[in-house]
Amino acid sequence: QVQLVESGGGLVQAGGSLRLSCAASGIIFSINTMGWYRQAPGKQRELVATITRDSTTNYADSVKGRFTISRDNAKNTMYLQMNSLKPEDTFVYYCNAEVTGPFGNALRYWGKGTLVTVSS
Repeated sequence: QVQLVESGGGLVQAGGSLRLSCAASGIIFSINTMGWYRQAPGKQRELVATITRDSTTNYADSVKGRFTISRDNAKNTMYLQMNSLKPEDTFVYYCNAEVTGPFGNALRYWGKGTLVTVSS
């Protein structure tokens, strides 16, 4: 099994910054595309950013120029640097990863989420 654990969420004032981390552990042969998603209560989960194993990135228009996704393959860890935060960035942020196991099977996993609250 694979576990994804997010950390780094919290309360910050508008204009401030936070750095989220997502650490993967368990039986991992390789981690392919990883991503950050976010969700408000009663709403659909939405894409924030993704990063491939060779660090090709993709961002939602709403966060371009403010958020930066990165990863450390040696540590099986992904990051999201969030700058110039706005109240509308208040969500639970979830980590997602496609993990290849020792037998070649690839499955997607989700973390349990970390809450980011931006006050005005």
